[in-house]
Amino acid sequence: MDSRDGYFGERVAAAYDASAGEWFAPDVVDPAVAVLAELAGRGRALELGIGTGRIALPLAARGVPVHGIDLSRAMVDRLRAKPGGDAIGVTIGDFATARAEGSFSVAYLVFNTIMNLTTQDAQVDCFRNVAEHLEPGGHFVVEVMVPDLRRLPPGQDAVPFQVGPTRWACDLYDVATQSMSSNYVEFTEGRGEYRTIPFRYVWPAELDLMARLAGLRLSERWDDWGRAPFTSESRAHVSVWEKPVG
Repeated sequence: MDSRDGYFGERVAAAYDASAGEWFAPDVVDPAVAVLAELAGRGRALELGIGTGRIALPLAARGVPVHGIDLSRAMVDRLRAKPGGDAIGVTIGDFATARAEGSFSVAYLVFNTIMNLTTQDAQVDCFRNVAEHLEPGGHFVVEVMVPDLRRLPPGQDAVPFQVGPTRWACDLYDVATQSMSSNYVEFTEGRGEYRTIPFRYVWPAELDLMARLAGLRLSERWDDWGRAPFTSESRAHVSVWEKPVG
């Protein structure tokens, strides 16, 4: 089950672009779009969890036909309202299982969205679904964090990532199940409001095994979209798997 519908509804969608403002900056978006455009070539691109179009719109502006899958109608409505958004086809559904028409030369999941699938089975299903959409020689690209467990001393399960006068945020980890949640407390006019979003964190080697089960093979793994080397100190990775020809 893709949690984007229940946790990315109208209220979150309305403020999403503003809350993730730094992720819309050209120095963040442009390198990702350049890699995806290169992998797409003259083919089509499939974005899983297309959201409000942070990547899809500039990729389409480069001439790459883009189709999306997303469970959140509220997020897709924001995409549709943007210039060029109504020209991008979107299938409403769980991106682990939903089918889009046609085949694609590249499929991609960015901004930790693979973790919105909160079970290992759903993540495995996602790889299989992507493999069925890809043309031979096509690529699947995932941008995701490396689990930040090195910051957890014995007996601690919380990693704060934002502390300010109006907002507190932390990730809670359960290392036995690989489940985690991002938790937010926001203060407005002296009143606090709590919100939580569940995830399932996943290791690079585990993703590679999911890819192999789907008939894909690892092609590249970088620290970032600028293709910096992935190392033991990397806190995120961009991984590319290829569907073999023949």
